Amino acid sequence: MTKPVIKPVTNPAEELLDIVDDQDRVIGTALRGEVYRRGLTHRCVFILIRDPAGRIFVHRRTGTKLFAPGAYDMFVGGVVGSGETYAEASVREAEEELGVRGIVPRPLFKFLYREPDGGKLSWWCDMYEAEWDGPVSPQESEVAWYTWLTPAELADRLSRDTFVPDGLEAYHRYLELRAGQA
Repeated sequence: MTKPVIKPVTNPAEELLDIVDDQDRVIGTALRGEVYRRGLTHRCVFILIRDPAGRIFVHRRTGTKLFAPGAYDMFVGGVVGSGETYAEASVREAEEELGVRGIVPRPLFKFLYREPDGGKLSWWCDMYEAEWDGPVSPQESEVAWYTWLTPAELADRLSRDTFVPDGLEAYHRYLELRAGQA
């Protein structure tokens, strides 16, 4: 069986995604715009990028994003294309958003995110972590602003800035995982 070719999409709403059930089994496909409009469960990857000093890459999303435009995020990542694995998407998304090559994400855990307060959106989130020690050139269509923050600086920003809700949930789960490993 040949690996599907993931073609670049100029309009994110036209990206083809796998639709999955509550056990993360593929049950169909749909365009991203339809997925969001109908609240269909799909797949995403989140990659926490640290530099050698332990600082975390934090950015503000552009105002053109379909989900949480203009919000801050401590993860790079995005949707998993139809036929793409989580691992493939983690490398693709990290390299695209950071403008780098050769990143090696390490898998951490997976969870089903459901939009709070009765929202209709949900997706499986496969979590990764990676270290990057070189320069970055973030993708202008995705990243409006960025910096590297220590965990303490990020905690301060979390208390005063608007972060993407799925990223907040993922980060809290990440902190719980790290606390359990200490």
